Amino acid sequence: MGSGNGFRYRAERISLGAMASAGILVLLADLFGWLDKMAPGGTLPKITLLILSTVTLFLLMELDRLKVLDNINTQISGLTLDGLTGELRRQHYLGVTKVHTVFSDEEFKRLMGAARQEIAILQTWIPNLSRLEEELERAVTERNVQVRILLLHPKSAVADLRDEALRATRSSVDVGASLDILQAIHNRLAPELRTRLSVRVYNSLPSIAVYKADEHYLVSSF
Repeated sequence: MGSGNGFRYRAERISLGAMASAGILVLLADLFGWLDKMAPGGTLPKITLLILSTVTLFLLMELDRLKVLDNINTQISGLTLDGLTGELRRQHYLGVTKVHTVFSDEEFKRLMGAARQEIAILQTWIPNLSRLEEELERAVTERNVQVRILLLHPKSAVADLRDEALRATRSSVDVGASLDILQAIHNRLAPELRTRLSVRVYNSLPSIAVYKADEHYLVSSF
């Protein structure tokens, strides 16, 4: 609280205290008959003073609670859309910063281009790998980035199940094509860099697909 507000609250408290004390003095003067001697027939003013002193005393008791009204603008500002959005960004709500309607090749290529430590992909297969191939290779050869890729085993029973599930979209699981592209990248790498490209396969179906570049993730559920 600023010094100006503190001074104002002290002044209000002193004023309200003085008014309450005056009301109590009026009450005592009335009880001892002094008020009638000073102001004969002043019944209505006396009642008015008594009412005012009671209200003033109540306000004096509630003054601390009323202080919060001075900060109401600050409190409300945090409830605006911009305020809530800013708060969620500060808290990194679940780490989500944007929702894409479709996978963005250009966005992930941009993230790979900025990666300095690790690129990782968890997928059944990578249908857009031909569009990511050049950036993956550059990450290894130019920046010595570790690339780790985990794909569905092309001979696993899960591959057949996934292929059947995708028939409605006129697509098919083609892990072999993805592995062929990765093999071509591996062959083009210098022998001392080939350990930077690690490819593994699995025989179960994960619940999500993940594309990672350093601390950035693109995640989708199957």
